[in-house]
Amino acid sequence: MWSSVPRYCSTPKSASPSQWRDATDSGSPLMVPVRGARQWQPDVEWAEQYGGAVMYPTKETAHWKPPPWNDVDPPKDTLVSNLTLNFGPQHPAAHGVLRLVMELSGEMVRKCDPHIGLLHRGTEKLIEYKTYLQALPYFDRLDYVSMMCNEQAYSLAVEKLLNIQPPPRAQWIRVLFGEITRLLNHIMAVTTHALDIGAMTPFFWMFEEREKMFEFYERVSGARMHAAYVRPGGVHQDLPLGLMDDIYEFSKNFSLRIDELEEMLTNNRIWRNRTVDIGVVTAEDALNYGFSGVMLRGSGIQWDLRKTQPYDVYDQVEFDVPIGSRGDCYDRYLCRVEEMRQSIRIISQCLNKMPPGEIKVDDAKVSPPKRAEMKTSMESLIHHFKLYTEGYQVPPGATYTAIEAPKGEFGVYLVSDGTSRPYRCKIKAPGFAHLAGLDKMSKGHMLADVVAIIGTQDIVFGEVDRKGKGPELGGRRGRKGGTLWSGSCSQHSCAVPAERQILSSRPLSPCPGWSRQCSCSHSFWLNKQRPWQSLSSAISWMPSCFSTALSSPCSTADSSCRCERQLPPVRNQMAFTRA
Repeated sequence: MWSSVPRYCSTPKSASPSQWRDATDSGSPLMVPVRGARQWQPDVEWAEQYGGAVMYPTKETAHWKPPPWNDVDPPKDTLVSNLTLNFGPQHPAAHGVLRLVMELSGEMVRKCDPHIGLLHRGTEKLIEYKTYLQALPYFDRLDYVSMMCNEQAYSLAVEKLLNIQPPPRAQWIRVLFGEITRLLNHIMAVTTHALDIGAMTPFFWMFEEREKMFEFYERVSGARMHAAYVRPGGVHQDLPLGLMDDIYEFSKNFSLRIDELEEMLTNNRIWRNRTVDIGVVTAEDALNYGFSGVMLRGSGIQWDLRKTQPYDVYDQVEFDVPIGSRGDCYDRYLCRVEEMRQSIRIISQCLNKMPPGEIKVDDAKVSPPKRAEMKTSMESLIHHFKLYTEGYQVPPGATYTAIEAPKGEFGVYLVSDGTSRPYRCKIKAPGFAHLAGLDKMSKGHMLADVVAIIGTQDIVFGEVDRKGKGPELGGRRGRKGGTLWSGSCSQHSCAVPAERQILSSRPLSPCPGWSRQCSCSHSFWLNKQRPWQSLSSAISWMPSCFSTALSSPCSTADSSCRCERQLPPVRNQMAFTRA
């Protein structure tokens, strides 16, 4: 029993009896406060006895000062920083020789810096020293998962400069194997993406189907991967007997394999957790970063060069372009799966509409003779030897040709100087722009999600590290066998021989320089092996070839003309303009 009122009570019970009650449970008349009543706080004098460093101070401890734990914030430790981590290039989920320098805050990605160039081989520079036919195998080795699509882009660019069109059967064969190549690429993209996340079964199931398509490659070209089958002017050889029947049987059963793939992944709870709302790219960001292909369509933008700018016979086939709505990894997966179904649809139409006829353009200056003719005709043997050693000469000009490759827009900017070798070949690879957006897509995600984002980008470093080591303007200087006209124009003044000053003084004449001192974009190459009849004839021909309107020097100026002065039409050509 309390002898007096304790210090923590609000008031004595005589002053406020409503706040007290009898505690008679234990049989003692103890008075306790009512629960919930307002409590009085201790006074300042009573609390000061506990304000020291210790609860019961002595003479020594009474002067101790407690540290200011709750008064001020602790000083910032300047030694604390984010973790910098090297991801790759030996990491199995890096899809090749990718190296990422990542800045992590715990498991959260704050910065992701891709380092490229580990597969650099100087492809663009090597092409400048090969003939137009010898340069073709380099394109197989750029995106080495989409071989024939790369060949198709280069062949279309050369055909624009030559102003030729392959036969209808060759165009249908190109589209047929272009869609087979799309299946090859999408199987690799989807199954390796699943393998990175942890699903192994789709990889083994779908690679069995991929082997069947490699067999189609081998039967038509002799090589399983680097086919060099699609060539300027058509294709290398006709389809062997029985191949179309086997492709039909394959396409008939492949839809079932896609159904099995979707049964394992599409509604899988783990797959959805690892891909939904991961690596989101808005439509605006996709356009600003220059995305194309599935990376662009997954964000909701319906852009497919097979529909918007048809090439070969894509305007004669029916197919749909799937698009996403949220722009995440899951939408891009669904787009690739649906594109495989549309490719099967296009393959079926190619098999049904395949016309008979030739598979190469009927031009002895471009297409080599048949093997049977070489055994009976000396002229055919000479043509074959000259085409495969010296190559065919392409009229001066430039073109940018783009196709819808499986990874996106694959473009070839080709500059010809009138000889049998390209003056400049600039390659636009879709994976280069996609890799540039990896930092944007990875920020704020966990480290494990970066693996899923790399898989959904579908990057192959053969095309990312494709660039050559030439100068800014690219081409060769002082090549053996020819003379590069170097002189002056209105942009600069340099010493020019008198006979060459005539060129720059004529109206609409090309700048004879195209040197690094000249900022204009005109040049001309004069081959010593096949000189002009006279300098005056060369001057009279050159201004028309390089005029601002890119008009044809031939009087007919239509596609029916096959003379040596005919140039590609303006809509297929990037016109040279005076600076």
